[in-house]
Amino acid sequence: MTPDPVAIAAMIILLFPMGYFTLASPAFLLVKLDIRPVALLLRGMFNAHFLVMGVAGIIGTVAFLVAGRLVFAAVVGLLAALAIWGRGWFMQRMDDQLSAGNAGDTEAPRRLRRLHWSGMLCNAVLLAALLASIPYIATA
Repeated sequence: MTPDPVAIAAMIILLFPMGYFTLASPAFLLVKLDIRPVALLLRGMFNAHFLVMGVAGIIGTVAFLVAGRLVFAAVVGLLAALAIWGRGWFMQRMDDQLSAGNAGDTEAPRRLRRLHWSGMLCNAVLLAALLASIPYIATA
């Protein structure tokens, strides 16, 4: 069995933003989210992550289609769709909590923290699944 360079390139395209997010997002656990600039920076990081994952997912889908890997193309396409749809859903919830915090809701930072944890958990699960699939993708 020989490695498929297009499939490996698609994996790298997907793994890079997921790995970066995995390393960058825990830093926000060390700061309070009731500080508005910190909360906005967290929002920006999630927004960028969803955008990059959507684009990377589309590129990865096309790469798997070119490589003739239809099952992997469908899975990566689903990942891209999840990132594109999830961005709107997730960002709306973050904006709701930021607005609630501005209105004086003292529980808003706690709910924002739960969103932060859920976003990190979802990324970790998807990253683990992608890493577990490498042996199946890398060989023809």
